Amino acid sequence: MEIPKPEGHTCFACGTANSIGMNLRFYLEGDWVCTDVSLRKDYEGWENMAHGGIISTLLDEVMSWAILYFKRIFFVTRRMEVKYVRPVLIGVPLRARGKLVHEGDERFIHVHSEILNAEGQILARAKGEFVELHPERLAFVPEAMKTQMTDLFNRFGALSPR
Repeated sequence: MEIPKPEGHTCFACGTANSIGMNLRFYLEGDWVCTDVSLRKDYEGWENMAHGGIISTLLDEVMSWAILYFKRIFFVTRRMEVKYVRPVLIGVPLRARGKLVHEGDERFIHVHSEILNAEGQILARAKGEFVELHPERLAFVPEAMKTQMTDLFNRFGALSPR
């Protein structure tokens, strides 16, 4: 099932209005939020390999969308630990996926993500710690964005209750 996303934003990873961005689309697979991608040459580090920052971006983004979908809250990344396991190649099918995990301090949201190749091998993985932004901490977020995200959370609720 494809997860709806807001239109017209310039987020590098998921935005629809960023000409150099990734415009990732997300879907559910059990407890995982997934995206399928084949990275362009623009995202290269070493010859034919994805830049480490692009790999981190994919891992962070699927963790973020897992939180958006399952928790329906505003948040920020607090900490992320990445393990690069195998080369992530340019121009080949990849799946990035993230899911909520329950561990440690409940003040934070813990999420796990990984990037797999077509054979199902893990190429990179991450653990993330995120913190919810309460309404009084959202002064920097434009009202139109808050409204659009709240509407999106309501659409998620129509797809699957919490």
